[in-house]
Amino acid sequence: MTGTTSKSMAALWMAGWLSLNLVMAVAGREALREINVFELMTVRSLIGFLLLSPLIYRAGGLAALRTSRLRDHAARNLIHYVSQLGWFFALTLIPIGQVVAIEFTMPIWTAILAASFLGERITPSKSAAILLGLVGVIIIVRPATGQIDPGQLIALGAAIGFGISIVLVKSLTRTESPLTVIFWMLVVQSTASLLPALYLWTWPSAHGWGWMIVIGVCGTFSHYCLANAMRYADATVVVPMDFLRVPLTATAGWLLYAERLDIFTGLGAALILGGNLLNLRAPQQALIKPAPETPPAKL
Repeated sequence: MTGTTSKSMAALWMAGWLSLNLVMAVAGREALREINVFELMTVRSLIGFLLLSPLIYRAGGLAALRTSRLRDHAARNLIHYVSQLGWFFALTLIPIGQVVAIEFTMPIWTAILAASFLGERITPSKSAAILLGLVGVIIIVRPATGQIDPGQLIALGAAIGFGISIVLVKSLTRTESPLTVIFWMLVVQSTASLLPALYLWTWPSAHGWGWMIVIGVCGTFSHYCLANAMRYADATVVVPMDFLRVPLTATAGWLLYAERLDIFTGLGAALILGGNLLNLRAPQQALIKPAPETPPAKL
């Protein structure tokens, strides 16, 4: 844990977030060929508990994960849960590159909410990074003027929910460890998905189980990476780094599903990368308060 901002450390943790989310997008599409989204979310949460068990033990057991902010955890994780359901469902309706591109309306909501409720400043460099990223996303997607696909609306709703969730994570990490944030995410989301999953349950094949395990691993540790990134930099610094997920996912869609990849994708990716580099080279910010841990967790 650190008491100072560190954009290089935030970038390192965000690299983990980007990689894991890219794998999860592909695994999600494959798994949903034979199971429903509630079943997927339930199994993902159960796998997450297993993966976190060693970290929980090292941190001092469940006693180390007690929180006085249960209401905040519940609100953040219910919003994220509904958004995640929409995100997975959208994967079955529109190209994965488009799902992720639409998701990047999220920084608009994140920046506004972080400035309004967390007291974060939107500096010129942050504004430029967000603007360049959004322009890059628009160039990649090139939204049509005709009828809007329902999958696009679902993806947009998920993006708004993710924006709210990001701000709530940043607020939580001021007093909670990343391990506590992830633990309560799993508790809330497994509780919310259990009954619908049991009602709609269908046994997956060995192939389906394999994809669900991949999603459980990536879904759990991607949020661990995100929570750590948020501890090293403001949300308005961390979120623009996530723009790189757009060209990465578009490339995966092209390689695996023959989805569109053309000169516009290259131009959009260049703008996204340029915005992130501009943001990373901005002057270091002032100290931020370290988040207390009781007892200290070895993360």
